[in-house]
Amino acid sequence: MVMSREGDWSRVAVIGAGSWGTALAGVLARKGYRVPLWSQTPVRVEELIRERENRAYLPGFHLGENIEPGSDPTLVRGCEAVVMAVPSHGFRAVFKRIIPHLEPGSAIISAAKGIENDSLLTMTGVMAEELAQWPKLNCRLGVLAGPSFAREVAEGLPTAVTVAAADQETARFFQQLFFTQRFRVYAGADLIGQELGGALKNIIAIAAGISDGLGYGTNSRAALITRGLAEITRLGVKMGAQPLTFSGLAGLGDLVLTCTGDLSRNRTVGLKLGRGMKIGEILGEMRMVAEGVKTTRSARALARRMGVEMPILEEVYLVLYEDKSCREAVRDLLAREGKEELG
Repeated sequence: MVMSREGDWSRVAVIGAGSWGTALAGVLARKGYRVPLWSQTPVRVEELIRERENRAYLPGFHLGENIEPGSDPTLVRGCEAVVMAVPSHGFRAVFKRIIPHLEPGSAIISAAKGIENDSLLTMTGVMAEELAQWPKLNCRLGVLAGPSFAREVAEGLPTAVTVAAADQETARFFQQLFFTQRFRVYAGADLIGQELGGALKNIIAIAAGISDGLGYGTNSRAALITRGLAEITRLGVKMGAQPLTFSGLAGLGDLVLTCTGDLSRNRTVGLKLGRGMKIGEILGEMRMVAEGVKTTRSARALARRMGVEMPILEEVYLVLYEDKSCREAVRDLLAREGKEELG
């Protein structure tokens, strides 16, 4: 498929009307694209149309007139680019619904950050598996990653992200699709590295939040970020990622943001755990999804399958799923045998 120049494609669908999907729809709409914005809830679609604002997930930001909310998957027809901004646990089911309506040769980019629990696939892996049953579509796949809170993107604050695709032409297309003066986009080819960086940083953010919630200070947080990055890199490299990816926006950049920013849902989960709340109670209070909770389960299984040691991940799993106390988890991390840092 020959990609057109920026601006030749007038319709770009965004699948998922949460905070991130809405923010990305805004970026595209301000560039002049017509943006069908899909939500699975017809009542929410009616609210979006009536209020021209996503009051549930991104209040305070006007939806431009070229953003077209809808709940019918046929809205991707005529769109030669599709942005998948659906949480990882519902990603496959939603993608299966839109596949029959995709344009042949369309470019599809995942803006989700997670690992599917059952298959242990990243989101481009999920899409590739499903598209294998539709070979005539010949779709191009990519991923968008990097440090980018939805609210700050919606506010137009300067943000830098990265996209990746298997071929340079597709990566450059996605780069041009999103690039603005306030939303800087870099391009690369390390799909698995960018996806793992985006998914696994949420788990380390839960750990950092636990540390902060326990009152352990900035030394502890810095240690968790650094050793967490080492764990992410070990798994990524074992799965074929480029080591340098984890020093970039999809690795260190997103990790620092998510472990330190007050808008981080995953850090918030950790903070509340560290302060004594139970995970069920925390999730019951949250409207938005903290991807790291579900990803912890799949990442642990993936690490074990690949034979990669990830002690921070392991302790977060035990806190989330086996009711281990946060203080006991920290104690056990600190009691591990001494090792060379870069070994």
